[in-house]
Amino acid sequence: ALACSFGAGLEAAELRIGIIGLDTSHVVAFTKSLNDASSPDHVPGGRVVAAFKGGSPDVPASATRVDKFTAELESTYGVRIVATIAELCDLVDAVLLESVDGRVHLEQAREVLRRRKPLFIDKPMAASFADAKAIARLAEESGTPWFSSSSLRFAPAYQQFLAGAGRGAVLGVEAHGPASLEPTNPGLFWYGIHAVETLFTLMGPGCVSVSMTSNADYDLAVGVWNDGRIGTVKGLRKGHQAYGALVYGEKSVTYLPVTDVSYVPLVRQIVTFFETGRPPIPPAETLEIMAFMDAAERSRLKGGAREELPR
Repeated sequence: ALACSFGAGLEAAELRIGIIGLDTSHVVAFTKSLNDASSPDHVPGGRVVAAFKGGSPDVPASATRVDKFTAELESTYGVRIVATIAELCDLVDAVLLESVDGRVHLEQAREVLRRRKPLFIDKPMAASFADAKAIARLAEESGTPWFSSSSLRFAPAYQQFLAGAGRGAVLGVEAHGPASLEPTNPGLFWYGIHAVETLFTLMGPGCVSVSMTSNADYDLAVGVWNDGRIGTVKGLRKGHQAYGALVYGEKSVTYLPVTDVSYVPLVRQIVTFFETGRPPIPPAETLEIMAFMDAAERSRLKGGAREELPR
């Protein structure tokens, strides 16, 4: 049996998982990993049993894909599609909030947190720092465990580097990745989140200010940490748009390319989190990532002026 410290023990061999928001390719990838025992990417311990369609009509990346992904979950994986989030909560032990539009996350999380269902929130946690703080507050008030992350945090290249013996201190990082734009989810919140998460994965928390310069093809956000270290994010909209990071260390300068973006390491973390109620990332660090993107967007609007992270 799976005993969970945050509520009643779950008397089942497999966690019943629900999904909110069927408008991202993540829902198919995650469900295949969890439900298809024959897949080489299978992660045991949980099964997606129900889903709430969601969708944002004013976001093309949502509106043009939600019906296709809904049909695939229903027909290929036998997932039950429900009409409300309340109905979803009746059927599951834990929830994946997958809506591609960060603006809807706060409203969609409310019922889940009220019902004290452990919650994973896919990137971005929200489309604003204010919404992210509100989600964290609701979770704290109800005593519900949650975490939010880009899959890039758990990329083997980064995790192996961090686990390396004798590597010495990280003195600075230049992270890069795609940063396509969506007007409804400002600046880095839409896709730049992956490179920002990379920066914090390797630097750790402690950023106090950001300045960002942007044009049609690139973003360059420069963060200053409370110990004087500097870390940057280069958001790419032109040319080859790979993920990776250059790490300036005490003992070496190391380039860490991410050549294969797999969701499996993240799904493993999610299942362990659902089983234990212990998030792999401190909520404060995720909120700092949201604050970084908030300050970066304010800086962009002011022509690159230095902006302190909101608290």
